[in-house]
Order: sequence, then C-alpha cells, then structure tokens
Amino acid sequence: MRERVVVLTGASSGLGRAAAIELAGRGAWLVLAARRREALEDVARECLALGGRAIVVPTDVTKEAEVDRLAQAALVEWGRIDVWVNNAGVTLYALLEEGPVEPHQRVIETNLYGSIYGARAAVPIFRRQGRGTLINVGSVLSGVGQAFVPSYVISKFGVHGLSEALRVELADEPDIHVCTLFPYAIDTQHFQVAANELQRAPYALPPVQSPEHVARALADLAEHPRRTRYVPRSAALGLALHAIAPSLTERLLLDALRRWHISDEPQHTGTGNLYAPATELAKVHGDRRPLLRMPTFVAWLLWRFARIELAALRRFLWPRHA
Repeated sequence: MRERVVVLTGASSGLGRAAAIELAGRGAWLVLAARRREALEDVARECLALGGRAIVVPTDVTKEAEVDRLAQAALVEWGRIDVWVNNAGVTLYALLEEGPVEPHQRVIETNLYGSIYGARAAVPIFRRQGRGTLINVGSVLSGVGQAFVPSYVISKFGVHGLSEALRVELADEPDIHVCTLFPYAIDTQHFQVAANELQRAPYALPPVQSPEHVARALADLAEHPRRTRYVPRSAALGLALHAIAPSLTERLLLDALRRWHISDEPQHTGTGNLYAPATELAKVHGDRRPLLRMPTFVAWLLWRFARIELAALRRFLWPRHA
C-alpha cells in the first residue's frame, strides 16, 4: 500500500477511523472524508504519526456534488486515485410501518446513494487510469434480512447489488476491481449514535468484531483485491444456513433479536446522526458490549433450534384436525 492513494468515506469514527489508521501504517496516502472536519483532522494527525500522508475533505455523501469535489481534491493533491472505499453509513432502529418515511429515506440516501455517488466519481477516473480498486462496505445484512432496521437492510442489499452490477459493467477492464466487504457486528459507536424510534437500547449480537480486525480485512482487500470478503469468515455459514432453511433461520433470528438485540433498557427517541454528525464520540470503539457471551449465545441458539424442530415434529406426527 506504500504511496497508494486511498479515498475513504466515513473516516471520522468507527471502522472508517480504524481503516485510516491501518492503511496509514501500511504507507498509504489518504483522502479522508466525513462530515466532521475536526474529527477528520484528528484522524489525519494519527495517520501522519504512523508514516502515512493524509488530507481532509469534509463531505456529505448524500450530496453528489460534494462527492465529486472529494474526487477532484484527491486528483489535485496527488494526481490519481488507486483505491476508493465507500464506507459512510447510518442506521435507523424502527418498524417499517410506524413513524415517518423520511428517516428511512435518509438511511438509503446515505448508505446506498452515497455509495452510488462514490462509484460514479471513482469509476471514470479508474477507466482513464486503466486501473483502480473500488471497495463497497456492505454487511452480512446484504444477504439476509433483519427486523428493526429495515431501511439499513434495504440499503445494504442495494450496496451488494451495486457491486455486482459494476463488476459486470467492468468485465472488460481486468485491472479495475470491485470488491465488497461483508462484516458482521462491529464494536463501534453505531449503537449509541443511530437514530432510534423504538425507545429501547440496541446491543450487538455476538460474535462482535473489533474495528481493527475488520480494518485489516479492508486493507487486505485494498492490497489484494477479491470479489468478496466476509468478516468473520464464518459469517458466510450463517448465510448458507439461511439459503438452506430460510424459515427456521428467520424464526431463530427474530427470537434472538427480541431477546438479546433490542433490550428493555430505555433509550431516547431521536434522529441520531442521520441529518447531522454526532457532536462527540468520534472514536474507534463503542461502549455497548453484547448482553451475552458467544458460548452462551450458541447454547441458546441450539436450545431454540431444538424446541422449534420438536414442535414441528409434533405437528407432523399428531396433526390437529378441525
């Protein structure tokens, strides 16, 4: 990665901040984008201390003109873009049928359209250069649904589709790569700063990944592009289970979400960081650990699986007749 130019959105906190630090440690030249200038400048100082180089370009990815300006800033500073990472994202905890639709639109504008605008800015530059790598940060929820975050799921399915469509469009450009990173839950401030209409505090379901671990996977994609990367790799097994037994998987997931993800702890209802960046908490890590440890979670899943299957067996052997 030494002296390779990387544009990184959502760089002020969480995975983006961890990725900036990881890439700087590998010698990358970074173009850091997010809405918070002061937070970006703090990240840039960390990158410089690690031997990387960095410039700061405050950017709202829901505005295509600002994303285009971000690309131009990179070209003016270094004359090229080697890697573009669409990482900026927000979340809304809500039921789809309740409340106004505008917050859902904002999630999709940020997560999906922000990635579309990034691709529209980066791909023409890559074509002129004859090379480049686009990394779209999806989610395990790019391939399986989840209750309570419908617009987030919609947006991440869309990000996956964006990568797939672009890969076909660029099939005759062997040196232009389109990669998708599919992380599971990450220990960031996501849960504290997300918009929330449920009035209940969300917690991650295990296994929760450290931002540094996911950032290393992202940096590896930048160095050695491949179509997809799941973090952890075992996340692909969950998607395979859903493909084989979707109804069972969805029932288990809903039970787990109700019991362990959406807690009974009250949380203030609000728009979080949808329309404006959080005024604080520009950190890598979050402060909400899962409500249970991984071994306990696995044991609970096995117990619920057994109960569901036994109930199905009873219905099969002793059906009730009207």
